[in-house]
Amino acid sequence: MATAFEALDSLLDDALELPIKGKLYRIPSPSGEDGLKVQRITNLAVQMLAGGESVDTEILDDDLEHDLFRLCLGPVYDELLADGVDWSWIRHAGKTAMMWIVSGVEDAREFWARAGAPSQPAPNRAARRAAKRTGSAAASKTPRRGSTSGTSGRKATASAPKAATT
Repeated sequence: MATAFEALDSLLDDALELPIKGKLYRIPSPSGEDGLKVQRITNLAVQMLAGGESVDTEILDDDLEHDLFRLCLGPVYDELLADGVDWSWIRHAGKTAMMWIVSGVEDAREFWARAGAPSQPAPNRAARRAAKRTGSAAASKTPRRGSTSGTSGRKATASAPKAATT
């Protein structure tokens, strides 16, 4: 027997609303083809960065950046230009829409709230450990390793039976 799901159109909102300079712009979801194109472009950029290559190449030039924002913003791109919105605001709206398309609404909301500032990366393992250290041996909950030299760390006590000597 097949499992029935709730209708997707009742679960997803297919638009993103961004308030810019006192006006609410409603950015529609891109077509499937445009969404896949945005995904390919962002994947390429991530691969180039991971490989240590500069993203400032012919593959990702200024024209493609404008085209990418036009893909992400749809008809709102022309509306923003017609309203005289500065490029930095259009770029931020375009990047936010790109995050929405590629990663979802929560990542887009976080990016929008940072106003383009880079996110703080999670501290690496060494930094987390260093932050937990207090510099006091008393604070350590991990017991120290015993000697590995082959000698016993235990001393004979008076109550232990002594071996007879001859």
